[in-house]
Amino acid sequence: MKSKKSIIEDAVNTLQLEAQSILGLIDHINDDFIRIIDLILQCRGRVIVTGIGKSAIIAQKIVATFNSTGTPSIFMHAADAVHGDLGMIQKDDIVICISKSGNTPEIKVLAPLLKQSGNLMIGMVGQLNSELAVQADLILNTTVAKEACPHNLAPTTSTTAQLAMGDAIAICLLNARNFNETDFGRYHPGGALGKRLYLKAGDIALKNQKPSIPPDASVKDVIIEISQNRLGAVVVIEADVILGIITDGDIRRMLEKHTNLADITASDLMNARPKTIEKEFLAINALEMIKENNITQLLVTDGGAYFGMIHLHDLLQEGII
Repeated sequence: MKSKKSIIEDAVNTLQLEAQSILGLIDHINDDFIRIIDLILQCRGRVIVTGIGKSAIIAQKIVATFNSTGTPSIFMHAADAVHGDLGMIQKDDIVICISKSGNTPEIKVLAPLLKQSGNLMIGMVGQLNSELAVQADLILNTTVAKEACPHNLAPTTSTTAQLAMGDAIAICLLNARNFNETDFGRYHPGGALGKRLYLKAGDIALKNQKPSIPPDASVKDVIIEISQNRLGAVVVIEADVILGIITDGDIRRMLEKHTNLADITASDLMNARPKTIEKEFLAINALEMIKENNITQLLVTDGGAYFGMIHLHDLLQEGII
């Protein structure tokens, strides 16, 4: 078993080498890189990203990032390409072939075939005298000094460099297209991330009951209404106008101060300045209001009229928090 000090040294050395590999890419952001961005922006087809081994895994991640940020992309495994998958490449597609050495058997077979297809071929490669570099129309140089692996064998710094170069391309394309949060939400409708980008306050309020009570309601009626609707609060309304809100906390504080409840009504208990949010605002905005005001319930309105209520637990259940 290695000592704690030795383990820490190994981890720090790995991170330093990988950080250096990324910083080394800065010198390779050149005219070829700019040309690649321009050509992808003009591309009528898709970006096909291919590779073998660990580079294939990086290719899959780059494809996922491209697709989620507005660049249609498909992964093609280099080994499967020569067994029929070349058929997925259409005439307007651009191909990015990823390989550290550029000389693996699969790449040596694939590169000339891609060249013959007439599609623009971009080589993301770590050896500029390799078969891939020679065949490619444009080069993304991802050369690294050494792998973090002590034997300089396991792909580590090289795959980190490939991944970072893919991210650099994706972000340049994203910014060039003015790809915004609304676009991002359209491509990420599922999960907590998607909900943060598209779920509206009104969508959540519709799932809840709409507790309300008149200003002259008794304490008993207030308690019953709060208990039945399980939102921990009730809205005081008269002639469709919101007068205030009563929470279960307001009830507890009232009981601490008063023993005679006969003459107390909803108007005596309510907070006459409840926090509200219009139904078209995002649920994440509702969460921000709840946090800023240190409250649990938030009224949702439609043009100022009472539309519903959101509880902090609703946001937790939706995965917004």
